[in-house]
Amino acid sequence: MAVEVRVTSTLRNLVGEKMVQGHGATVGELLEDLDARYPGFRAQISGKDGQLHRFVNVYLNDEDIRYLQALDTPVKPGDVASILPALAGGGLPALAGGAR
Repeated sequence: MAVEVRVTSTLRNLVGEKMVQGHGATVGELLEDLDARYPGFRAQISGKDGQLHRFVNVYLNDEDIRYLQALDTPVKPGDVASILPALAGGGLPALAGGAR
């Protein structure tokens, strides 16, 4: 089953585009398919146990899969999956006199 998968810039270096097609009956199978075609993809979003990192959000049709069936969430043709690793940034540099 073809599913549209949208990825952020942090994963784009692996897939080469901001949107790709993936296949699978569940979100977990979809991620396995992406990893087979883009080696290292799964390692960027999940641990050795296969579970998604806490800082990675996956949405299926704008619904967070954590509130559905997680990696067992079924997918069907025409669905849209979005994979969003959280980004962290630095703070503001200290200004002279300690003011921010």
